Amino acid sequence: MNSRDSSRDLDRDVEGCAAAHQRLLADLDDLTDEQARQASLLPDWTVGHVLTHIARNGDAFTRMLEHADRGESVDMYEGGFDARVAAIEAGASRSARELVADVRRSIYALEGQWAGTTETGWNGTGIGIFGEIPMADVPFRRWREVEVHHIDLGLRATTADWSPLYVRLELERMTMAYAARRPMGLTDLPPEALALAPHERLAWLLGRREIEGLAPASVFG
Repeated sequence: MNSRDSSRDLDRDVEGCAAAHQRLLADLDDLTDEQARQASLLPDWTVGHVLTHIARNGDAFTRMLEHADRGESVDMYEGGFDARVAAIEAGASRSARELVADVRRSIYALEGQWAGTTETGWNGTGIGIFGEIPMADVPFRRWREVEVHHIDLGLRATTADWSPLYVRLELERMTMAYAARRPMGLTDLPPEALALAPHERLAWLLGRREIEGLAPASVFG
């Protein structure tokens, strides 16, 4: 891919993620303390846990890009995985007002960092929980985090509300990841999955939907 194509992809992902950010914030305008305490769609996590994770994830991507702009490659979460878990637990029980303010602050800090990141930063790398992350991939990774965790809140949004462009791009990625984990010659998605609408097929690949008669896609292990 040439640099012009890469820039177009970067602009597309930044724009798509920014729109997802705004959809999330709009859904949080009237969040109550009671809703913040209720169970999310993720095991053992409340809505407060999910919102705290979204905020800390935004801060982590901002941190990586700041360092990449200086030619440095750092861990996504300062202190590693254990520190990430502790930060989420520490913030999950805050009031709805505090949770939403944190999410909003982290979103605008990240979007501000995107606007200021230089070519050096975008060509850099950081160290994620599962390995090296190219900084040019950060806007799409963040887009994924926001789209998927928005529906994980279990409030109003569902997989049918995912951006069609996100679904198309993510399906390409997840289908390739699914194939890479299968023996040679068994790389097509099961017919039961192919029969679903694109957003439902993606939900199965991401572990957010079950299909009767099929094992989980287990793309992430």
